[in-house]
Amino acid sequence: MSRDLIFEIGSEEIPSAPLYAAITQIKERAEKALADAHLEYGSIAVYGAPRRIALVVTDLAEQQEDVTLRHKGPAAKAAFDADGKPTKAAEGFARGKGIDVGDLVVEDVEGGSYVFAIVERKGMPASAVLPEILSGLVGGLDWPKSMRWGSGTAKFIRPVRWLVALFGDEVVPVEYAGVTAGRTSIGHRFLGGPVEIPSAGAYLDSLVGVMVIANQDARASAIRAGVELAAAERGGTAVIPEKTFAEVVNLVEWPTIGVGHFDEAFLDVPREVLEEAMESHQRYFPIERADGGLAPHFIVVHNGDPARTDAIIAGHERVIRARLSDASFFYTEDLKHPLEAYVERLAAIVFQEKLGSLGDKVERIEALARALAAEAEASPDEEAYAVRAAHLAKADLVTHAVVEFTSLQGVMGRYYALASGEAEGVADAIVDHYRPRFAGDAVPRSLAGMLVSAADKLDTIAGIFAIGQAPTGSADPYALRRFAIGILTMMVDGGLAITLDESIAAALAGYVDVLPEMDVEKVGAEIKAFFLGRLEGMLRDRGNAYDTVAAVLATAGDDPADALARAAALTGVRAEADAIEDLSVAFARARNLSKPELGTAADTSLMGEVEAALAGALDTAEGAAKDALARADYTAALRVLAELRPQIDAFFDGVLVMDPDEAVRAMRLQLLNRFVALFSAFADFGALAG
Repeated sequence: MSRDLIFEIGSEEIPSAPLYAAITQIKERAEKALADAHLEYGSIAVYGAPRRIALVVTDLAEQQEDVTLRHKGPAAKAAFDADGKPTKAAEGFARGKGIDVGDLVVEDVEGGSYVFAIVERKGMPASAVLPEILSGLVGGLDWPKSMRWGSGTAKFIRPVRWLVALFGDEVVPVEYAGVTAGRTSIGHRFLGGPVEIPSAGAYLDSLVGVMVIANQDARASAIRAGVELAAAERGGTAVIPEKTFAEVVNLVEWPTIGVGHFDEAFLDVPREVLEEAMESHQRYFPIERADGGLAPHFIVVHNGDPARTDAIIAGHERVIRARLSDASFFYTEDLKHPLEAYVERLAAIVFQEKLGSLGDKVERIEALARALAAEAEASPDEEAYAVRAAHLAKADLVTHAVVEFTSLQGVMGRYYALASGEAEGVADAIVDHYRPRFAGDAVPRSLAGMLVSAADKLDTIAGIFAIGQAPTGSADPYALRRFAIGILTMMVDGGLAITLDESIAAALAGYVDVLPEMDVEKVGAEIKAFFLGRLEGMLRDRGNAYDTVAAVLATAGDDPADALARAAALTGVRAEADAIEDLSVAFARARNLSKPELGTAADTSLMGEVEAALAGALDTAEGAAKDALARADYTAALRVLAELRPQIDAFFDGVLVMDPDEAVRAMRLQLLNRFVALFSAFADFGALAG
């Protein structure tokens, strides 16, 4: 037999982000708790709204399963004396497990004999164990910040005001924070009131009657449909950023849609400023016209009385008028000066206490962008754009608009650069230099943008490593891991043709005068290892086996794009046949025997048939492989290497490499040196042998 279960935690309003996290936590914890309690069930769902979190379990068994528990005890020789009588150790173990010492059994496990207590545990009624399970769910939640209230010691993210716990139609007497569960829930703060939940299966419908949509997915669907309809009715399309939308879903329990208006004069302000003011600050949804511009309207999702929507919208219009007036003022004031005029103000802003000001950083970025442009063989125009953009990249940080709307750094820099007469290539590089900002974000659109982005990120990485504050564990206050991945993404996916060694050296050169005690070689090696760690993860994420990645990075780690191409080719060829796997074993053996100091010029007059065959095969392979590697046709290069398998197998099977004759031994080792050198030009095949 089974019944449904509802457990609702009612509280003061819970912030949106922690509510999403709690929904996930409760589901995971409930699954584990019910499994540990040997209670079978059909499904688990967790619902969340601003004033409640609810666990719903369908078809929950009314009785725990009967279980047989096997408890391992002391070794048999410690549990029984020479006469076979139980010792104190056996008696204590049996007593602790609640069985008679005579019921202990001896079994051979793990190379020895041990006593076991076999305990048959009869399942208890679910109603008897649910109170402890459910109270544990509430108290065990992890919150970013929790609080205490009243005189109690219980903690939750907001004060708990009521609990509902029903197993079918039976109340489960859960107690937490001085509140005992019943069947009475509370509806919408303004539009509803108390409601009696007759049974677990009636929970969602009962709350709808008191103006609460507890199911967040249903709430989201209603909000999206309402917002899209409101925009369509005004001839436009709703702009619905997922972050804002997700937050709004958890801010209302009975969503009502309204549309407000603002003065068209505000449309002269950059669109990004208007959207930031509406979305992030007020959680409104803008409306886009058919021509791609914004309409002078905004959509509000409110939690108030639908009958008072007009009054509520009027209040929001007053708020947005003030916000947009400020934004328009900031923008107008900023335009009174060219972007160049703001650069000198950066000297007053600390970048990092030991690394100087933002003005100092800008000078380093300029120099580094120039160095990277040379390495990337940028055109004169691209180099000029990159250096100029590097000079102006941080200038907007001291403008009024960015001080107010910090997320628009770079965006406003582009507008101000264009207004100041800068080239579009410079303006685009300014906004793009913050990219990629997160996993999956687009890389900068131009080489100039990538050069400035890489220079900015490399400068930060180099400086922070140089002062001994590299990321440790989960701590990464300067986001260096994200910066490194961003640089690697530009190199791998964006075509930024720079290498790790040269770019790291160029970045550290900017700190030689600032940090004269710095061990450049040591710090450079640490930064290189840091990048390779991120690159290893990227290559693994793209479907390459761990040993393939290790083999490639041992040879080609300095050029991430080249490493990706080699890894992809090696992964593809390994999937086709076993030749590479077998050759990797031969490579490892050859490398262990090889003597690089002997060189590769083997004496052909000492060669027998087997050695001559290998030498001839190497002659052919070296030319073909060199040509394929020069074309970066790594699949072709691997196929050339794979063709050496018969000759190297015959060599190891047919001759004694360490021949007593010193000259013969040297000749054979020189052949192995050639073999190892040829393979090492592609990857460390020894990494594939294990």
